[in-house]
Amino acid sequence: MAYRFILRYDTDMNSLSERILTITESIKQKSLPAELESRLLAMTEEITRLEHDITAFVHIEQMLAYIDWAVSLPWNERSIDQLDLVKAKEILNKHHYGLASVKDRILEYLAVLKLQTSIPLSYEEQGANPDAKLTHGILARRAPILCLVGLVGTGKTTLAKSIALAMGRTFIRIPFGGMSDAFELRGQSRVRPDAEIGSILKGLRKAKSKNPVILLDEIDRVSEQSRGDIMGVLVELLDPEQNKSFTDHYLDYPFDLSEVLFVATSNNTVNISTAVLDRLEPIQMPSYTDEEKITIAKQYVLPELLRSSGLTEKSLHIDDSVWSKLVRPLGYDAGIRSLERTMNTIVRKTALRVAQGNMEPLTITEFTMNQYIETY
Repeated sequence: MAYRFILRYDTDMNSLSERILTITESIKQKSLPAELESRLLAMTEEITRLEHDITAFVHIEQMLAYIDWAVSLPWNERSIDQLDLVKAKEILNKHHYGLASVKDRILEYLAVLKLQTSIPLSYEEQGANPDAKLTHGILARRAPILCLVGLVGTGKTTLAKSIALAMGRTFIRIPFGGMSDAFELRGQSRVRPDAEIGSILKGLRKAKSKNPVILLDEIDRVSEQSRGDIMGVLVELLDPEQNKSFTDHYLDYPFDLSEVLFVATSNNTVNISTAVLDRLEPIQMPSYTDEEKITIAKQYVLPELLRSSGLTEKSLHIDDSVWSKLVRPLGYDAGIRSLERTMNTIVRKTALRVAQGNMEPLTITEFTMNQYIETY
């Protein structure tokens, strides 16, 4: 459950006292860490003291925003893992054609996680929580973190989504392409007037679970000037000994990320620091052959585009002689991004015909393809 406590001074100030009571009750119901709960309750007392001080408007807004974030984070909420390897294999095959070696590696990864659930934690691993083995002991000794390495369009992101779907976990994607500051991950101190929380805790709030699958997408494409700082944060995120107490600068309180399942992607490993690579298990994504692309287009891309456009399979037919030209409109491409754009163009033109009242099925041949493909 998310809470919104942001104050608006254009409303009746007398209602602030009632809102403070609601906030206080929410804090107590959330089962927050004791130290954080004390901090938030102290803030509510300070807001009460300042509620009639117009000059304290900004300060009150900042405290309310902080309380909102702290209460909305999933401190104890988690999803239950579904580690059914048969179902996982079905999901991988349903969403991805080929990639047999990659799928096998992912199934091995899930198998390790499944077997870990039956291993009781040691006394040291349980720490102060004797029930740890009953709740989330699986991640005390989790498998190495996967890093899918391959060119654009080879299916890295969709594979990460499939892992989340197979495990029954929420999927969160954090893009690293062009990231220019480590503060985007870790957040900014509240002493800054424009401070905001980092993308890691933003993702957890969105997931409403402390054990989602978080995709660290294209970690090799961060800004060169800030690469060192960002890689330092990544080490902390990916290291099981450190991510148990990840501290966002805005929240300024440790959050346990040990139950998060991180998956990374990159186009290559050249720009990834050695310290980060040491904590990853790279899996090379193979390039698709023309024959594989044709199969993917026929069985996956075209049916999905037709469905999402409100068309039926009878609305469009593409001759077999055309497919070999569709997969290489601009030369060789390791992935299927160009193919998807080409297919999308054809489907849009088909949708336009239907919307204008022409219900006749469209057939594309070698002689008519130039009318429907912009690159020719």
